[in-house]
Parts: sequence; structure tokens; C-alpha cells
Amino acid sequence: MFIGHFAPALAARAVTAEAPKLGTLFIAAQLTDWAFFLFALGGIEHLRLVPGITAMNPLDFYDYPITHSLIGTGGFALAMAVAVWFFLRNAVAATWAAIVVMSHWVLDWISHRPDLTIAGGEHKIGLGLWNYPLAAMGVELALVGLAVWWYLRRTKGPIGPVAILVAVMLVFQAINWFGPEPQDVGAPFLFLGMFAFGVLTFLAFWVGKTRWHRNEIGLGVASPPR
Repeated sequence: MFIGHFAPALAARAVTAEAPKLGTLFIAAQLTDWAFFLFALGGIEHLRLVPGITAMNPLDFYDYPITHSLIGTGGFALAMAVAVWFFLRNAVAATWAAIVVMSHWVLDWISHRPDLTIAGGEHKIGLGLWNYPLAAMGVELALVGLAVWWYLRRTKGPIGPVAILVAVMLVFQAINWFGPEPQDVGAPFLFLGMFAFGVLTFLAFWVGKTRWHRNEIGLGVASPPR
């Protein structure tokens, strides 16, 4: 799953004005993948190419207990919550940030083959949705579509920035699905993945500056466009 990971970020921002801004939630949504790519660059965690390992994805994530075990993800969620609380002094915002971080493991558990763990070790789990391409595509698009719809319903502001964000998300997802399979998973591949995360996060921060929650009132709320 790729852009589907951002659905919980959009949903969290839709739920309450106390949730962190959308860009921060986009960071939370992919925090463990940011960490994994950096750890893979440093040789701390590992992946390799195994063509055909799933119907949709040739990547074998055979060693990532720090970032993608349930306990490890919980550690990243706690760290994100502490960071959000430090800057915002808001326990609700910190809680929603942690929930979005944890959602990454749940969505990976649905889509990955058995390569996730609870706390490291040999026992690995995963429902393997990637082995059913049409179902996997449908689930991912449905998650994003519903989250964007809800975000638009619960926030005010111009539609243009949201449309640009969604368009770029769909382009990146199309490349992920239909582009040529990677020939190597070295530094260029890892930096390309982080570049994609960075572009989408930048756009999410931009979108967040153009929209406000319907429950927000007062001087902090921007005037609607004329």
C-alpha cells in the first residue's frame, strides 16, 4: 500500500480541529517507512528484490523488526505523540498523531505477505492483499476516495489545492502500479521513495494552510476566498 497510508491522515484531520495539521499527519502516516528507508540506507534493516514474491510487488521486506514490528511501530507512535505534544501542548492532537502512525502497521498487515512481526522474531504475519491486484487497487482507491470526501465535507477552503494533491497522489500511485519494476533496491531507489513522500508531504502542508476545520472559529480562521 502506498497512497492508502495517507487516508488515516485525511480522516484524522476531518474528525476534529484538534488533530495536527494535515502535513504533520502525512509525516505520521509514513513515519515508519521514512525510518525504514533511512535504516536500509544505513544497513540496519534490509529488503531485496524477489520477482513474483507477490502479484503486485517484487519487494521482499525480509528484515525490518525495528520499524515494522507492531511493538516497533508503537515506539514510533509514542515518539510522534511526544513530539506533537511538545510543540502543541495538546493531548488530543498527540493521540491522533499516534493513531495515524499505528494505522501504517494495520494497513501493511492487510496488504503485505507474511513479513510483519509483533515484536521481531521468526513468526511473521500478513494477509497478502497484494496477491489480489484488483482487490488491492480497489481497497486503496476506496480508502483514499472516502478519506478525501470526508476531509472536504469537514473542512472549508478552496478545492484547487486538494485537487492538485489528489492528482499527484494518483500519478505516483499509477507509477507504482503500472511502471516498470525496479531493477535494484539500492540508494537511488530508496531516495526516490523518500522524494515521493516528501513531495506529497509538502503538498499536504500547503493544503493545510488553505483549509480550516468547520469547527474552527475566531481570529485564527482565514477569511473565505472571494
